[in-house]
Amino acid sequence: MKKVGIFYHPSFSRKSYMTIGNRLRDFPEALEELLTRPNVQMFTSPRASEELILKVHAPEMLRMVARDPFCSTAYESVGGVVAGMEALAKGEIDRAFCFIGAGGHHAGYRQFWGACCFNDVVIAITRVREISSWRRFAIYDTDAHHGDGTRQLVDGDPEVLHVCFCGANYASADGTKVDVDVYRLAWAADANRQYVDAVRHQLPRVAQFRPDLLIWYYGFDTHLEDYGSLGLTEEAYFQICDLMIATAEECGIPLQVVLGGGSLPHLALATIPEIIRRLVEH
Repeated sequence: MKKVGIFYHPSFSRKSYMTIGNRLRDFPEALEELLTRPNVQMFTSPRASEELILKVHAPEMLRMVARDPFCSTAYESVGGVVAGMEALAKGEIDRAFCFIGAGGHHAGYRQFWGACCFNDVVIAITRVREISSWRRFAIYDTDAHHGDGTRQLVDGDPEVLHVCFCGANYASADGTKVDVDVYRLAWAADANRQYVDAVRHQLPRVAQFRPDLLIWYYGFDTHLEDYGSLGLTEEAYFQICDLMIATAEECGIPLQVVLGGGSLPHLALATIPEIIRRLVEH
């Protein structure tokens, strides 16, 4: 039975970014049944230190983030992703789901946009490399928009496989930085199937790369009702989740799910508990 850690902070349900209403208004109450499972534990996301953030970002980012009201939960958002990855690296848990209040994948060295304030995943990788033997990481980003900040920060790092499902086709010479054009699939009659097939087609790269950790950057903003719509429905996310779980299992590595974009509370409620349930049971 896999040990699953859920990383959450109460501020995420009061100040969660880019919302119509509040996208996480039903949490953590929506997880009550899951939290009764013996292999599930919820942790309060700690506040990340400025010292750690400055190992990835320029000093002026601290001032820029402090001035942006969308970034009020930025330090706790980073802290939860870092804590989740540390727990995985130490073998304390096998899988992690990390809630965030402010995003990460649009944050580069000295710039950010789209309410992505500090790059949570890259900061976590930086920290885990300091405290463990882990060096190689695979990031699969199915948020609606290109993870441009993450790409900038890991572009010169051959030990990070970054596969982004966005609006262009690209592969670096060494095959570690890949973009897959899924925008062309938007609103097709079988958009779910085509999108899931695009993800499935890219997953063999994980076994070839042999990472220490698989990170799924999950955004439900691609849903047909949300702001980055590609015409997808909930079922696409559950199928992708199963693919990520199967890939991690086949490679014998942990899986970390990091919440990305999405604005609608009913979609958060319809997808997040079910994704966590799959992490717990499969």
